[in-house]
Amino acid sequence: MISWFKNIGPGPLVAAAFIGPGTVTVCALAGAGFGFTLLWAMLFSIIATIVLQEMSARLGIITQKGLAETIREEIKNPFLKSLIVILILSAIVVGNAAYEAGNISGGVLGLETVFGSPKLKLGNFFINSYSLIIGFIAFVLLYIGNYKVLEKTLVGLVIIMSFSFLITAIVTKPDVMAVLKGLFNFEAPKGSLLTIIGLIGTTVVPYNLFLHSYLVKEKWQEKADLKFAVRDTYIAVVLGGIVSMSIIISAAAIQSKEINSALDLAQALEPLFGTYSKYFLGIGLFAAGITSAITAPLAAAYVANGCLGWNTGLRSYKFRFVWIFILGLGVLFSSIGFKSIEIIKFAQIANGLLLPLIAGILIWIMNNSSILGLNKNTKIKNIIGLLILAVTLFLGAKSILGVFNLL
Repeated sequence: MISWFKNIGPGPLVAAAFIGPGTVTVCALAGAGFGFTLLWAMLFSIIATIVLQEMSARLGIITQKGLAETIREEIKNPFLKSLIVILILSAIVVGNAAYEAGNISGGVLGLETVFGSPKLKLGNFFINSYSLIIGFIAFVLLYIGNYKVLEKTLVGLVIIMSFSFLITAIVTKPDVMAVLKGLFNFEAPKGSLLTIIGLIGTTVVPYNLFLHSYLVKEKWQEKADLKFAVRDTYIAVVLGGIVSMSIIISAAAIQSKEINSALDLAQALEPLFGTYSKYFLGIGLFAAGITSAITAPLAAAYVANGCLGWNTGLRSYKFRFVWIFILGLGVLFSSIGFKSIEIIKFAQIANGLLLPLIAGILIWIMNNSSILGLNKNTKIKNIIGLLILAVTLFLGAKSILGVFNLL
């Protein structure tokens, strides 16, 4: 059992990254609006995430290089290479800067659910002190620059988050048969398309493919360790999926259409299932916010490191500059309540383009014998990967059309 825990590593960090406040909100809306019927979309998302993240982890361990670094080395055409690197940097670095305020705000919302809302007045501005606290915690953990400390902290937070949301779902006493029907009956009620896209889009996250390939080589350096990485990926992503499903189930158990956010879900739970359920949800939301607030700047720094060919470590000034910049913007925008809609729209477009592109490039790389040797993709993995690629193309097109109000 001790050796089993010893080999739990990057997987929970990946789960921590995709279960952010955005995921919590989308899952709450899915449950409130469509009951248990969209659980199948989350099941598909879990399978897709496992397949793609396993490829990313295998690449990192076998080559001891990150995905961004491999893309920069393997694409020989200068124009195509520059175009893809610019898109990756735009989507991941600028995108994560845009989303970081939302990550911190989600953690703040969790604290406010439990402790109330403190405000500090500075001149004409009201600053939320919880944003500063979450930003400080994230800063300290990232600045230490010790992978093991970061890993243990995030694994602990993921466990807290998992228990919080799972207990919340259990206390709502859902209809088990209705839950099973929702998982395996592929039904798309009228008006649910954008919600389905949202559920898949918040789980199959482009920056996680880059983050995972870097994190595995921080923990494992031998090909023989691949079995640990695969098991770690499976367990963590399934655990993350259970968290997301728990939120859908909790929201579905409340027969109310007035759920527009996680805070609405917490308030709706209180009169039905007691004050304690609100606390479980609040703690879970805090954990979701702070884990994403740590992993988003970390992923951006790794991507910049690989795309720009820096080859630096966690403690280098270039690496620190990227994550400090993104974390700082997140704290600033979250604490003053500023929402840059245009930047977020740009990030959505870039990520909509990036997800199918990176999934396609990853599958291409994973079939290259000169890079992976005997560890390249099997036919079954390619078939599943191509099916996922087709869905991500559809997802990317729909998310871009949605941003321009053409859907």
